[in-house]
Amino acid sequence: MRPILSLLLSTALILSLPTVAMAQSEVPGATNDTGATQQNQPALLVADEIFITPDRKLVAEGNVEAFQGDVKLTAQSVTYDRETGELTLVGPIRIDQGGDSTLLADSAQLDSGIQNGLLMGARMVFEQQVQIASVQATRAAGRYTQFSKVAATSCHVCANGTPPIWQIRARKVTHDQLERQLYFEGAQFRILDVPVFYFPTLRLPDPTLERATGFLVPSIRTTSQLDTGIQVPYFFKIGDHKDLTLTPYLSSKTRTLGFRYRQAFKFGRIRLRGAYTRDDLRPGKDRGYLFADGRFSLGNSYRLTFDIKTTSDDSYLADYGLPDFDRLRSEIALERIKRDTAFRTGFIHYKTLRDSEDQDEIPSRIFDLNYRKRLFPKALGGEVQLAFLGHTHTRTSDEDIVGRDVARATFDAEWLRNWTFATGLRAEAQLGAAIDTFNIRNDSSYPNNVTRSTPRAAFTLRYPMLRREQSGATQILEPIAQIGWTHVSDNDVPNDESTFQELDQGNLLALSRFPAPDRREDGTTAVVGLNWSRYNADGWRALATIGQVFRSDADPDFTLTSGLQGTKSDILLAGQLNNGKGLTLAARGLLNNDFSFTKAELRAAWVKGDTALSGGYIWLEPDPAEANNDEISELRVSGRYRVDQNWLTRASARYDFSESEPLRLGFGLTYENECVQVNVNVNRRFTSTSSIEPSTEFGFTVALTGYSVEGNGQKFKRRCS
Repeated sequence: MRPILSLLLSTALILSLPTVAMAQSEVPGATNDTGATQQNQPALLVADEIFITPDRKLVAEGNVEAFQGDVKLTAQSVTYDRETGELTLVGPIRIDQGGDSTLLADSAQLDSGIQNGLLMGARMVFEQQVQIASVQATRAAGRYTQFSKVAATSCHVCANGTPPIWQIRARKVTHDQLERQLYFEGAQFRILDVPVFYFPTLRLPDPTLERATGFLVPSIRTTSQLDTGIQVPYFFKIGDHKDLTLTPYLSSKTRTLGFRYRQAFKFGRIRLRGAYTRDDLRPGKDRGYLFADGRFSLGNSYRLTFDIKTTSDDSYLADYGLPDFDRLRSEIALERIKRDTAFRTGFIHYKTLRDSEDQDEIPSRIFDLNYRKRLFPKALGGEVQLAFLGHTHTRTSDEDIVGRDVARATFDAEWLRNWTFATGLRAEAQLGAAIDTFNIRNDSSYPNNVTRSTPRAAFTLRYPMLRREQSGATQILEPIAQIGWTHVSDNDVPNDESTFQELDQGNLLALSRFPAPDRREDGTTAVVGLNWSRYNADGWRALATIGQVFRSDADPDFTLTSGLQGTKSDILLAGQLNNGKGLTLAARGLLNNDFSFTKAELRAAWVKGDTALSGGYIWLEPDPAEANNDEISELRVSGRYRVDQNWLTRASARYDFSESEPLRLGFGLTYENECVQVNVNVNRRFTSTSSIEPSTEFGFTVALTGYSVEGNGQKFKRRCS
């Protein structure tokens, strides 16, 4: 058993070990307190042999290990001279500091506090990846470690002398343990040991620092419209809770300054993204965009959110590879959601980027108010739902009809109750009424004020049946039938909110399948449907729904592709499949009386090992009422495949079968090892409008893992030949 060294030697060695680098969450002023806390923890030193020499020196030899907190020191021997207060360590020496950094050396001569001294053959390793090797190192003031004749890299270093992919050779490197910074003097950046760049001075954060002011990974972007340019982001750490990133983008045809500002508060956060541009696409014009979003918790369950989007012109987002919106939706909202109440109010603004739309003639300014409450009266049983809805939308045009503005207030009350009988039959009752009040302006074809009432009632029967298979799987079959009735007292109001309708699983049993209260179904309806599901113990599951709506009178406000025209709706078919092994499918379609599809949608995803695929297909027949004069038949697919531990490929495509032409194509390739990451991507947009031309974009980035991006060096570690 190894003996315990005397308290004197323990104190001299362990209590004075280098302070562990501060965590990101700590403020700089707390560093000394952290060191003091470390030193106040119990210390322990063990060795194979401990003795006192005739000249009164304490010596520990053989597998010497010293522990205190999360700091560990190992050496072959340690000698402590009481008179001079010096420590002599014979290696190999290793000092581990909480797993963040490790200091290695062949031998060392240090003072009793290990605050100052000399280490020969020193090497420092950060995060078990980035290493700084030197001929010797000097510790000063317990804070600085100065390395001479240095080679720094995060690449795997082979013992056979094969040079790493990249390294920084420097005359001297100083590591500031407090600020967690590395200062290089006379630095050369080498690729395969070939000098590429020379820096008289260079500052880099050590890899334990998560946020620091400095350059981020640059990228090269080439497009058919803007030629080849370079983007060089620079990150400013303004404080622990806010930062700013400026990204100059320069090419022969554009001068752009992008920015991103983030700030976190105690009860929320904000983010601003944008750019200012002067380019040759629109000479003499100021161009740019601004996206801003944020959320705040205001107390008492209230939450304030905002999401603002604006751009200088219709084509800017597409020209610069930003999200390709055709309308910009900005909103500020206040909401509170509790168990039995829900409140939300918000203001929304739309800016159209479509050539076919006039900004002055779309409802661009919208105000919504939504309040709902649930009650559970014991006398009636069941549940009572009360709702008040307020809505206004205005256009900037004052012309008659095309400049129509509408305000609406709705009060809705509904009683719901269900019963389950001994046979398993479930019955559901629904009884309610709504009152809508409209104020209509700038439209001579409608009265200025309209008030209508809509009583409604429905009765639904369900009979779920369960079957267990010998394999352990469970099947559930549930026939559904509903009879419903509504009466709309006055429907002479404009249809601005319910221009798009759709029959799906969510509204199959609804008494009004319009998306907003400006339109309500009128008359008697009947619904029949069937739900089926199967669940297997190994994770396999499938669900299917079929249903159809019958009504006493056809509603002329339903569009052709809604599936709800006439007295009989199209047949709704929907299904989902998950095999529990990475494959998921979801399909939905509407089948008309001729048993041909009027609308169909299929989505699929497959993930297995190194392969991931996803895609979707949609088909819609022409419907002028929804501003769709042509058939839509579109396929989109995307996928990735990891060839090996270093190579990853990506691809995506969108194809229009109606026009027999591609819409978008994209391809990406990534190479990554323990010290470098290279990304190459190519994207082609084939679509065009009066303001947007087809374009091709090429992107290229190189990142040094360990300094500029997070990476798993062990996962991608190369082997020495």
